[in-house]
Amino acid sequence: MVDDLLAELGEDRSLLLVDDDEAFVKRLAKAMEKRGFVPETAASVSEGRAIAVSRPPAYAVVDLRLEDGNGLDVVETLRERRPDCRIVVLTGYGAIATAVAAVKIGATDYLSKPADANDITRALLAKGEAMPAPPENPMSADRVRWEHIQRVYEMCDRNVSETARRLSMHRRTLQRILAKRSPK
Repeated sequence: MVDDLLAELGEDRSLLLVDDDEAFVKRLAKAMEKRGFVPETAASVSEGRAIAVSRPPAYAVVDLRLEDGNGLDVVETLRERRPDCRIVVLTGYGAIATAVAAVKIGATDYLSKPADANDITRALLAKGEAMPAPPENPMSADRVRWEHIQRVYEMCDRNVSETARRLSMHRRTLQRILAKRSPK
């Protein structure tokens, strides 16, 4: 299987991973290295663009939302510097509009987190117009809702009142949701 994967990767196995979640990107880099890629990581749009300009990779995995901007800027730079680069955009929560924008700019595929190394590898190596298989363990609707609430809560610097206002929900209801554990 590893030999088949290496043959599919081709000569240039360089992989750029752009994500501001340090723990996630380290785990992903290690997992992708085991699959035959030669990963290089970046934690911001500026780092990702610098690598894309100086050493454009054959493959890239780019988070949509980064501390210093939008990951689509990195995708654009990669497309300009290396048109044959296979790019997968990752996001904590997906929206049709951002998926369409990512593909129009030049992304090969668009995955929602949590995506594992197998999902990412399949997306990077997918050929043709075939529809990708649905994920084996998709997040439940409750989990997607909880993830979205947590993301907005963090964006509001953990301010419950501001988060409740942005989510158009009662503050006390939000407090109850935040006090509970994450759903499966």
